[in-house]
Order: sequence, then structure tokens, then C-alpha cells
Amino acid sequence: ARAEEREREREERGVEVMPRDSTTLTFVIVGGETPIYECEIKAGAKKEETVNYLHEFVLHASLDNVDEAIWTTQSCYLKQVDRYYDLTVSAYATSSLVKFLLLHDSKNDDGIRSFFHDIHEYFIKIMLNPFHTQTTKITSKHFDEKVKLLAQKYLL
Repeated sequence: ARAEEREREREERGVEVMPRDSTTLTFVIVGGETPIYECEIKAGAKKEETVNYLHEFVLHASLDNVDEAIWTTQSCYLKQVDRYYDLTVSAYATSSLVKFLLLHDSKNDDGIRSFFHDIHEYFIKIMLNPFHTQTTKITSKHFDEKVKLLAQKYLL
């Protein structure tokens, strides 16, 4: 009911809203120009493939904005780098220029910063493996569980 009220308010103000049934967070790690980890955290209804492709497209399109933002700040957390309707892309860049991207619909800036910081710590542990490079896909189930746990803790 509260979500419907917010949607009506946005329509009255002229803000376009992307239709969807529930909250979806899409998190991607990009090493170089290659996505090495993707995770979709969904609270609510079942998964829709068209939304998945749309989220991937929005995140991919925001990479140019991330590249520009990296050189304008000394902080790893780049905050909001792009918007698509009521969805926001927040970014974090490591010192080795690996990019963490999060597509979300909330204004939880402190939670997003903490999420990125904790994910960075786990990412460093993965990178300490001598057989893992910046462009090798992350397939660890433990890492996947940690990402979902941190998303539940900070973002949902």
C-alpha cells in the first residue's frame, strides 16, 4: 500500500516510474571491462528475465559515468553515478580500478557505503589467491553468500 502511494505521488509530480512488482537490487563487479561477478537480490515476487536484461543494460551504460567519476574524487565510494527512472546506480572503485556497481531504488547512502566497504574486504580476500586475476570470474559460493548476507544487512 505504501509503495502504491509513493508511485501515485511520483506520477502526480511528473516523475516517470519503471513498472515492477518488488524491490530488486543488482550488484556487479567489473574488472577491466569484463563483469566478473553478478548478483541479483530480490525481495518479493519471482524473477523476470526482462528486468534482468534491463538492469544489466543500465549498469553497463553507467560504466562511462563511473570512469569519469573516478578521476574527479579521491574517495573509493563514488556515490550516485547514474539514474534510470526511479532506479539509481551507485559505484565504488578500488585502487586497482575494479568497479563495484549497485542498481537500487533507495536513498540509503550510509548503508550502501558500508555494503561496498565490506564487499571490498571480501573481494581483497578473493584477490589474494595467486591463481585469481582481475578478469577471472568469481564463482565462490562463499563469496556469493557473503554478498547476499551483506545486502540483507545493509540494503533491505
